[in-house]
Amino acid sequence: MKPVAPARSVRVPRTRRLLAAASAAVVLLSGCTSPVTPEPSTSSSSAPTKAFRFGTPAPPVGLDPALTSDLESYRVTRQVLEGLLTVDAITGKPAPSLATEWKASDDGLRYDFTLRQGVTFQDGTPFNAQAVCTNFQRWYKLSPALRKESSATFGTIFRGYSDEPAKSIYRGCTAGDAHHVSIDLSEPFTGFLQALTMPSLAISSPKALAQGKADSLTQTKAGTKVSTYGTHPVGTGPFQFTSWNESEVTLSSNPHYWGDRGEIGTVTFRVISHPEVRREALDKGEIDAYDNITVDTMEALVKKGQQVVQRDPFSVMYLGMNQSVAPLNNLKVRQAIEYAVDKNTIVRRFYLDGTAQATQFVPPRLSGFNNGAPALGYDPNKAKALLKEANYDGKPIPFYYPVNVTRAYLPSPEKVYAEIARQLTAVGLVIKPVPVPWTEGYAQKVTSAGNHGLHLFGWNGSYADPDNFLSPLFGSTRSEFGYTDADVFKDIARARTLPDGDERSTLYRSINERIAKALPALPIAYPISALAMSDRVVSYPSSPVLNEVFSKVKLKG
Repeated sequence: MKPVAPARSVRVPRTRRLLAAASAAVVLLSGCTSPVTPEPSTSSSSAPTKAFRFGTPAPPVGLDPALTSDLESYRVTRQVLEGLLTVDAITGKPAPSLATEWKASDDGLRYDFTLRQGVTFQDGTPFNAQAVCTNFQRWYKLSPALRKESSATFGTIFRGYSDEPAKSIYRGCTAGDAHHVSIDLSEPFTGFLQALTMPSLAISSPKALAQGKADSLTQTKAGTKVSTYGTHPVGTGPFQFTSWNESEVTLSSNPHYWGDRGEIGTVTFRVISHPEVRREALDKGEIDAYDNITVDTMEALVKKGQQVVQRDPFSVMYLGMNQSVAPLNNLKVRQAIEYAVDKNTIVRRFYLDGTAQATQFVPPRLSGFNNGAPALGYDPNKAKALLKEANYDGKPIPFYYPVNVTRAYLPSPEKVYAEIARQLTAVGLVIKPVPVPWTEGYAQKVTSAGNHGLHLFGWNGSYADPDNFLSPLFGSTRSEFGYTDADVFKDIARARTLPDGDERSTLYRSINERIAKALPALPIAYPISALAMSDRVVSYPSSPVLNEVFSKVKLKG
């Protein structure tokens, strides 16, 4: 596996040329060396008292991480809940969290974990092996109806649920005693330990899950159905849930946290959808930091000499093409769209310096990246010729795009949409714009069955393995793309079982090539994302995989 770079905090220089130079100087650290295992830490001797105010571009859509894949939801739940493993900040490899040690069987079908002792959930109940198994069994048994209404990710990771046991590679969880647990698989899964670092596999209090009727989605938040538990999560993390309204989520330091509580006593996530308003709030001292700097606001940050925390790219932005909607079922039309899209203009105008054009869905620094993936390039004349060959009759194509939001992979969605729509119209395609507010369930609309033809979306990696990019997007038939290549599905399932090495990398390169030729979606950019910080922030735990826990934030004073 190739390196994944950490992010770093810098003082923004006063020209974008210098900013780009600073970006290029980021040192890449290997994600394949042995992890640095931290010693168990102890709680701070005095209660944390400092307040940290963070500006977010959108509200969370639900705080039960098992049932969401939303980055703003994960930003909150990472503070409240922990998994068996976490991501080492230096190497990017799995590191101890609620599990202190682990061992895999020789055949890769059983993993034995030693659990951290003396840990309690924020509701006072003990963390133990049975709590781990309760969570795994809950995820495995999620009903088809619940999965349809949510963004559950267990099935993507483990290939299936209890109602389709032949598909699922999960075979069971066994509590040996209070502090030892085993997870059994039906086939090897090379990325299993890395997958355990994902926020969707964080461990919730079994008592809170039961009391909050976690599998009954009776409420709605930001256009998404959630349970009572999904509005009040309970875990073992350094912060505990306090409140959530339309404009803010508030957390407070967990007084019984097993580790270092740090110096932050209160965290407030304040929703500020417009990037310029976020910048002004930082300038006025109303917030201490915010995410998703845009090209338009970078100029003002440069002039003010504000701090910027820049993450190395570990996401892909793409134009989805739903083959269930005509004329996108015609490969020549999809190829015409690729020829029509000028990626260079989009990247240059709407993304931070250092963002690269994408040719495939696996980022360049992961094994399996295919340097020869067959990107067609930009050629409007070829696009027009292909549309003529396809007998395109001018049928309008619905083009969905999110509004009133910025995402790490899509900082200016309305502007990106307008430019792509202009380029497509220029070659003769008829576009029907469908703007959808992010808070009215945009993600669910474009990933569910419907009339979405084209749509803007992205994927942010959670761990450094190509399976984390390919399985969720192209590992099975999904309503987002209407892509049905059984051979690709089969090879993605096989690649994840192979040990790291030439055979695995070669298979992933082949998969990337075939997806590029079939064009279920057009990858456009590997975005650089960045956060802005006030002078009050001394350090921030930035992470390419967004594993940013605020107990590690340090403030002046």
